[in-house]
Amino acid sequence: MSNERNYKSNVFVMLLEEKRRALELYNAVNDSDYGDPEQVVINTIEGGFELSIQNDASFIFDNTLSIYEHQSTYCPNMPLRSLIYFTTLVKKIYKDKDIFSRRLVKIPRPKFVVFYNGVESQPDYQEMRLSDCFIKNDKDNEKDMLELICRVYNINEGHSSALLNKCKWLSDYMVFVDKVREYHKNHNDEELHQDIEKAIDYCIKNNILREFLKERRTEVLDVTAVDYTYERRMILNYNEGREDEHKAMLLEKISKKLSKGKSIAQIADELEESEDTVRGLIKEIKG
Repeated sequence: MSNERNYKSNVFVMLLEEKRRALELYNAVNDSDYGDPEQVVINTIEGGFELSIQNDASFIFDNTLSIYEHQSTYCPNMPLRSLIYFTTLVKKIYKDKDIFSRRLVKIPRPKFVVFYNGVESQPDYQEMRLSDCFIKNDKDNEKDMLELICRVYNINEGHSSALLNKCKWLSDYMVFVDKVREYHKNHNDEELHQDIEKAIDYCIKNNILREFLKERRTEVLDVTAVDYTYERRMILNYNEGREDEHKAMLLEKISKKLSKGKSIAQIADELEESEDTVRGLIKEIKG
């Protein structure tokens, strides 16, 4: 199954298309108080990109290239994905610059921030480093390494309150996300659009992203449905992966215990599994 989704944006990125909101979030993240949103330069990349790229929004302000990513599923590869996005973006911005000349080409200082709102428990704040991805050896010199640091904020309810208090639209966005989850809980996929509609109606009624949701209701409905379906699929794939790992571990342990002459009852007791489960796995082992 492909892990791609073929739409151009998501609600988080849509909200950041407005300079005022981009500056408000910039101020919240950097504890600053800039007031002229017209100084913000929004970056866009056209074309089809893998899912993680589509979750990114970026803009230049105060000689800083801010790359903000929204994530609803935890992924340790965020720094690597940010690097791919950064290089793609820089290539676009500086395509007319002669990087082979003797003149130094200066670029804005990049800052990478991830806003996490998945259901898996995560700390309020953590840092993820590109160097964690490197295959290391004893001769490595850390000074020679390329490094990229992603600051990751958990923006779920009860987390990162200082950040959310500084950025009302981000807090409002999480109310919308939570309402979709609340209304869709225990519902099937056929009811998803209806549940998103209810979340939109609730937010409009309670002055939560009201104008944005009224103006872009259809688009919000469509991209949220795709986003939510993808999130559910990723969680399902993750759970299936964990089940496969657990099964592989059981098969290995059962094989070892069988080689020692232990009975099904003994193996089931030691592994805290039912005898039927052990019996079924033994059949798989024996083919």
